[in-house]
Amino acid sequence: MSVQPARPGIRKIKAYMTEAGDDGLPAPDLLLNSNESVFGPSPKAIEAAREAAGHLERYTENVDGILAPEIAAFFGVDAAKITVGNGSDDLLARLARAYLGPGTEMLRSENGYPKTPNYAFANDAEVRSVPDQGFRPSVRHLIEGVNERTRMVYLANPENPAGTYLGSGELRALHAAMPAEALLVLDCAYDEYVDDSGREPVDALVDGASNVVMSRTFSKIFGLAGARVGWLYGPPDIVADVRRISTTFPLSGVSMAAARAALTDRDHFDTVYAANRDGRTWLSERLAGLGLAVVPSQANFVLAGFPDPTRTAEAAERHLRENGIAVRRFPAPAYRNHLRITIGRRAELRRVADALEDFLAG
Repeated sequence: MSVQPARPGIRKIKAYMTEAGDDGLPAPDLLLNSNESVFGPSPKAIEAAREAAGHLERYTENVDGILAPEIAAFFGVDAAKITVGNGSDDLLARLARAYLGPGTEMLRSENGYPKTPNYAFANDAEVRSVPDQGFRPSVRHLIEGVNERTRMVYLANPENPAGTYLGSGELRALHAAMPAEALLVLDCAYDEYVDDSGREPVDALVDGASNVVMSRTFSKIFGLAGARVGWLYGPPDIVADVRRISTTFPLSGVSMAAARAALTDRDHFDTVYAANRDGRTWLSERLAGLGLAVVPSQANFVLAGFPDPTRTAEAAERHLRENGIAVRRFPAPAYRNHLRITIGRRAELRRVADALEDFLAG
C-alpha cells in the first residue's frame, strides 16, 4: 500500500485549465492565454532586477517591513495591514490553511475562478457553489448559501475567467449579511484595470470590518508575473496569522527589487491602464460584431462565447493555434464553448480578430 496523503481532500484537486498537448502545431508566437501584461514591466523594474541579480547569494529579509510601506504609499492604504507573499496564490493558500479545515465550507460563485475549490480541498474543507447570473456573481445566491459551516466566502472581483465585476454597494450588501465568524475574501488581482469612476476602493470595506481581506498582485498591471509578488490587506490579527505560516523568506531579492522599482513608475502604470481599457473596448466591439457572445469585462481579458454549434470554441482555438496565437479555453461545462483572450497591443488584437473572422466565415 502506498503512502496516503494526510489530507484526503488533496485527491479532489483537478486541473482547472485545458492543457495544450502535443497537437503537432508549432509553438505560438502570440501568447494571449495567461493574462500576462503584453506591455511588460516598467523599465525601472527591469533595471532594478538586473542589479539585484548580482546578489543572488543573499536571502531577502524583512520583506513586509520594506515593501509594505511602499505599497501603502502607492495605493493610499495602511501599511500595518499588509503582508506580502510569493504571488497572491501563496497568500490565498495560506488563508485557506489558517481558516479552513474538516467540517467547514468555502462558499463561492459556481462559475468563479476555477482554481478556488483547490484551496479548500487541500485543507479537507468542502466547497459550496451557488448559481451566478450570466457569469456575474449573484449576491442574493451567495447570501442564501451561507450556513453554519461557512468559514470563508470567496469572490474574485473582477472575476476570472469572465471579467465580471460587483460594485461597492453589492460588496457591502454581501458583507452585511455574513456572520461575523465567516471571512470574506476578495481576490482583486485585476482591480487596477477596473473602469468605474464612482466606485469605492475595496480597502475602505476592509478598513471598516474585522472579517474582510483583499488580495492583490504585481503579476498583472505591473507586468511582473514571473517575479511572483502578491500582497494581502486585512485586519491586523488576520494579517498576523497569515504571516505566521509564511515561508522564511517569501520573496527573492530580484522580485523584491523589481516590485519596489515598479512602484516608482506611475507613468508606466497609467499607460498600461489606458492601453488595456482602449484595447478591451476595441476587441469587445469587434468580436460582438462577428456575432460572438462577449461578456462585459473589467479585467485585462475578454471572454467570448461561440453560439453557432458548427463553429465551436474548441475548433476556434485550434484555428488560432494554426495561426500562431494562443488563447485560453477551460474544461468547466459553462466555459467549454468560450475562449478567454488576454488584451494585447492593437496590432495583436487585430490579428486575433481577423483570424476569428476567417474562422467564422469558413
